[in-house]
Amino acid sequence: MPLAVKDNICTKGIKTSCASLMLDNFHPQYTATVVQRLFGAGMLLVGKTNLDSFGMGSSTVDSTIGPTKNPWTSKSTETSLDDGDFRIAGGSSGGSAAAVASGIVYGALGSDTGGSVRNPAAYCGIVGMRPTYGLFSRHGLIPLTNSTESIGILTQTVEQCTHMLNAVAGHDPLDSTTYHDRKFEKVKLAAEPSVKGLRIGIPQEFHIRGTSEEVIDTWSQIADNLEKEGAIVKEVTLPHLSYTIACYAIINYCDVASNMARYDGIEYGHRADREESTEALFAQTRHEAFNNVVRSRIFAGNYFLLRNNYDQYYVKAAKVRRLIYKDFLKSFNDVDLLLTPVTMSDAPLHSQLSHLDNRRQCEMQDFYTLPANLTGVPAVSVPIKLSDNGLPLSLQLIGRHFDEELLLNTALFLERHCNFPYLVRPVWS
Repeated sequence: MPLAVKDNICTKGIKTSCASLMLDNFHPQYTATVVQRLFGAGMLLVGKTNLDSFGMGSSTVDSTIGPTKNPWTSKSTETSLDDGDFRIAGGSSGGSAAAVASGIVYGALGSDTGGSVRNPAAYCGIVGMRPTYGLFSRHGLIPLTNSTESIGILTQTVEQCTHMLNAVAGHDPLDSTTYHDRKFEKVKLAAEPSVKGLRIGIPQEFHIRGTSEEVIDTWSQIADNLEKEGAIVKEVTLPHLSYTIACYAIINYCDVASNMARYDGIEYGHRADREESTEALFAQTRHEAFNNVVRSRIFAGNYFLLRNNYDQYYVKAAKVRRLIYKDFLKSFNDVDLLLTPVTMSDAPLHSQLSHLDNRRQCEMQDFYTLPANLTGVPAVSVPIKLSDNGLPLSLQLIGRHFDEELLLNTALFLERHCNFPYLVRPVWS
């Protein structure tokens, strides 16, 4: 089966650029564990996919090779777009999502730091899953952050997602972040999945201003339908959820500053033609090869990590993250899964976002997806229906740590219940 891999996941001898000039000529000497396991399962790599540079974005427009456009644009109600405008594919794994949605590949790998798999999956009308942190090896992933980022899967159907998950999950001795105290049991999908008796939580803090009526109505409709099918739907509260964006931003920027320090023009990657001093070489190399988004996050991260600021920002963010984590653990004492939106609307036009800087765009598009990254729980985006624009609307299921089987079986129930009209009908057997 044909496979596409996001271009921040290493493939031996094949350029892995992170959509950045910094790694424009980087050819890794090894293949990421998850890719190697998919090769072992019989999949064949057909290409690397576009992303926001180093995964820093939610639209796949900040790339050295240009933007990825949503393949649903041609199927929408629009007859023309002015000045080359287009519907975004989401990000930062927009290239992987577009490849799957258009039927080019059976499945694709992406990376999910704040929603970078589920966001483009929602906009492109496919299934996108980030697993429990530690279930997939991160060996061979060129990291944006360390503690919130997981490799994720994008496919047209839940069954395909499950096949790929079973092929790649499990401990990897090359990655200390993979769990090692339990044996991975392959996920089994029920022939006739049911939600009878399933306790599903609706977080009240997820009702935020700016979310479209279509998304809210879809969320409410599916919750009602699940209740009619025998599920127990109840409201839950996550008191510290409002701090998610600020908490994530500080942790993200600090990790970026640390991880980007390796790109100095000496060992590998782009090297500037300025060698009067080591400091001048470093500065010119990074100025030439990092775009404004990457540089701004490095500056912010270094500010937060200054000795005088570390306790005020990074330590407090870590404490708030723990509070958010405890909120989720407490909610899962009362419910089995959470049902939420993925995005605030269907895929917006690029022109609707172009007046916003990268930080503001990410804040708008990542609110529903970020909590799963901060808490390490698994989450999956499932396409539900088409909007009035003829574009996909999706919902998100969030589960307990290592409860992928329940998560995917519930996603399968939704998939069959909704019978989403794919852009390209699944053709892979």
